[in-house]
Amino acid sequence: MSEINLTPELIRAALTTVKYPGFSRDIVSFGLVRNIEVSPEGAVTIGLVVESKNSDVPRYICENVMGVVKELPGVKKLDVNIEHHAPAKVKARTPNDDPADWKSSVPGVKHVIAVASGKGGVGKSTVSANLAVALSRLGYRTGLLDLDIYGPSMALMFGTKERPGCSEKEQFLPVEAHGIKLLSMGLMVDEASPVAVRGPLATRYVQQFLRDVDWGGLDFLILDMPPGTGDIQLTIVQTVDLAGAVIVTTPQEVALIDARKAVGLFQRVETPILGIIENMSYFICPSDGLVYHIFGEGGGDREAMKLNVPLLGKIPLDISTREGGDHGAPVALQDPGQSRVAAAFHGVAQMLASQLGE
Repeated sequence: MSEINLTPELIRAALTTVKYPGFSRDIVSFGLVRNIEVSPEGAVTIGLVVESKNSDVPRYICENVMGVVKELPGVKKLDVNIEHHAPAKVKARTPNDDPADWKSSVPGVKHVIAVASGKGGVGKSTVSANLAVALSRLGYRTGLLDLDIYGPSMALMFGTKERPGCSEKEQFLPVEAHGIKLLSMGLMVDEASPVAVRGPLATRYVQQFLRDVDWGGLDFLILDMPPGTGDIQLTIVQTVDLAGAVIVTTPQEVALIDARKAVGLFQRVETPILGIIENMSYFICPSDGLVYHIFGEGGGDREAMKLNVPLLGKIPLDISTREGGDHGAPVALQDPGQSRVAAAFHGVAQMLASQLGE
């Protein structure tokens, strides 16, 4: 029997058995493994980066990594180096602040998260809606701002036609649906009316949505970004201090190509990429229980590893998701114990909250 070669790939595969404390996800999919080095003499060096308020987390991870890797054949020496950071806190501005420039946190909001994609049709708005609902169900005060000016869909997805109000300070008052504070152009125009405006006017609408809204105090504000990397996206990344961006893609290479463009836009302005969500990841046939990878397999995993960011979740292609969006009841409202899709969205919400120190 030939001896198995000790390689970084073999060690990385072994590390997928090490779970992040409190989660079912492993430290590799969380993006914690930064480097693995193996010498010809069997000396292994592993570099990890952990962000957590709890100082016991890196110690727990270190002990489990050493326990797993030491059992691999050919390991003569093992060093595990952990870089531990407390999550950065984002201080929200108040209306009394006098900022030197416009770039700021949205007043009254603790964390602003942009949900983006490089192209349309990958389910970005569906992900935004269900992520907001999942965060709310976890107990966080959550808002959702639909910034897809030309194709707003949140009014339909949340089953409301209520018009936003206006405060004494002449700010928009978001509507509330399913526990979410919601603002969308779709709540201000008739369903069949197109928003036929040129880029500069669309940009002004976005600026007003970002500045002149009384959110009333939120833990999270989800920005449902329009697809692409145009005027609206540039306005947002240049004027809002984002806690980070979540990139939505399908496993298909044609979607991943455009997802990289979205990542590049955020990286250019030094906005953290919080992770990738692989939507429409697989389909489970109701009749035989077989799994079908309709849009390909493993694309999100490979892209997350290439970018060195977490793969936040794999959302299955499921009829209940479409029905929930069409009927104004996002699937994340369902019991995670009864719905595979709801459980996936709740898992993503937990990971994001943990990353941002909640």
